[in-house]
Amino acid sequence: MKIWDVVIVGGGPIGIACGLEAKKKGLSYIILEKGCIVNSLYNYPLNMQFFSSSEKLEIDEIPFISIEAKPKRNEALEYYRRIVTSNNLNISLFEKVNSISKIDGYFNIVSEKSTYKSTNVIISTGFYDIPNRMNVPGEDLKKVTHYYKDPHFYSNQQVAVIGASNSAIDAALECYRKGAEVSLIIRGPEVGQRVKYWVRPDIINRIEEGSIKVYYSSVVKEITEDEIILNSPTGTISLKNDYVLALTGYMPNFSFLEKIGIQLSKDEKRLPQYNPETMETNIENLYLAGVICGGMETHKWFIENSRIHAKMIMNNIVKNKKSVTNQPVNLG
Repeated sequence: MKIWDVVIVGGGPIGIACGLEAKKKGLSYIILEKGCIVNSLYNYPLNMQFFSSSEKLEIDEIPFISIEAKPKRNEALEYYRRIVTSNNLNISLFEKVNSISKIDGYFNIVSEKSTYKSTNVIISTGFYDIPNRMNVPGEDLKKVTHYYKDPHFYSNQQVAVIGASNSAIDAALECYRKGAEVSLIIRGPEVGQRVKYWVRPDIINRIEEGSIKVYYSSVVKEITEDEIILNSPTGTISLKNDYVLALTGYMPNFSFLEKIGIQLSKDEKRLPQYNPETMETNIENLYLAGVICGGMETHKWFIENSRIHAKMIMNNIVKNKKSVTNQPVNLG
């Protein structure tokens, strides 16, 4: 069996950056991605616009040209796809990794399609796959979704949007503008402070004029086929409802990390253990890259401040490889 220098799990922007850096360093590598290229970005809402400007989403100093200063989803898909194809990166798509174990100093990576042996592994899987559930009766009804794609579907429907961050606010505004009757349910006392600065005034104005109804300091108690029931400061409220967009955030696959042996903090943040100078975890030669480093604090790491992880990791891998190669041989 071939022994790879590094197997990269996750083909998002940071996984791609790691692949580029591995190629430049002359390391044998493969990127394993369970979906399409930048799968999480592909599953973002169709009209999503990034908070970051295009130059801050660039990897490996490859220019990202967008129509506006802050690019949209389709422009990002084009950018990262062209990087993969033009650099002929070694990426295997639609290949989910099921397990990673370490035996006799080498990692054994088992996917749905094959088994790989590697000296180093990088986990760069993001956090978009597992939604933060509300754990209320009716959450599994067909009318409830934790992902939002296109507002057209919700035209002329009574839609409850749950959440106070960018994804929820964008969905509420888009659905309203396509003719939905929108109720916005927010657990806290106001619209989230981290909402994009050009969007926050828009949602506040729509709320103040009554175009979008808002229920602050409220949580969902139950969802039925034709209603959503809230606990609010004024008591229990029942709203007529056709669809629920529960955009309450997402989390990394903690069970996957724990099965590998990566140590997580015991508090609610679930922060994985790693060396911030090398990104190496408590398991030697196993690294983390990208937003997965933040545990439940998914707002701390994003493309523009984690793209540096690729160089940090590859520099350490090359350093360790040279130190092993240069060890004196005992001829007895």
